[in-house]
Amino acid sequence: MTIIRSLLFNTAFYLNLIIQMIIFTPFYFLSPRKQAWVIPKNWAKSNLWLQKVIAGAEPHIEGLENIPDGPYICAPKHQSFWDTYAFLPHIADPVYILKRELTWIPLFGWYIAKMKMVPIDRGKRSAAMKAAVRGAREAIADDRQLMIYPEGTRTAPGAPPHYKYGVAHIYGELGVPVVPIAHNAGLFWPRRKFMRYPGVIRCRVLPPIQPGLDNDAFLKKLEEVTEAACDDLLIATAKSDNPPPMPPSAVQRLKELGVDI
Repeated sequence: MTIIRSLLFNTAFYLNLIIQMIIFTPFYFLSPRKQAWVIPKNWAKSNLWLQKVIAGAEPHIEGLENIPDGPYICAPKHQSFWDTYAFLPHIADPVYILKRELTWIPLFGWYIAKMKMVPIDRGKRSAAMKAAVRGAREAIADDRQLMIYPEGTRTAPGAPPHYKYGVAHIYGELGVPVVPIAHNAGLFWPRRKFMRYPGVIRCRVLPPIQPGLDNDAFLKKLEEVTEAACDDLLIATAKSDNPPPMPPSAVQRLKELGVDI
């Protein structure tokens, strides 16, 4: 049954993307940028609804009161494609730092350009960092929220963290709060996997880390608070009535935490 529901959801997910991009393209491109955000945000909400109804995975987000007004850096854990859109409905005017190749995709790339995202060439690290900082400053000056995935790439639930220094550098340059977000979506929407599992996708928005720390202290704190919350969510899921299959990284981490499954 889970295989069938995964197939149905995956089909519905991509059809939803294609149909909405085609139907709402005129409104999207003729509207002012901030008004046009209603299209991607409704797309994100519809994806969450489809996953709940078809795949049986219901998102539960706590700590939304920790999201500040005005500009800030949003730093979610990156485990799944899920976390690239799930927070859109709760962020006023986000800007993503993303690989420039995404802007080359027909129609999708035009959508990205409309929202003034920050494309970078990951193959040129020094130039990429300069472009990221420059774009981040412009976004913050425009009262927007910068989306950064501190590990840079998706990591499996429970895997040892590898936070990159880039987020610390940008934190030091911008002087705005950083909002860490922990979640366990990788258990229900695993990276590079077809399956979509039922259950509760637990997500926790943590209190902002205020500006003023030196970069090393900030990075250490970001990793500590995010990983501690991820451990809590992993344990809660493992102890739930119907947990999803645990990947080896999650099993190992649970053993380290003294949890038998």
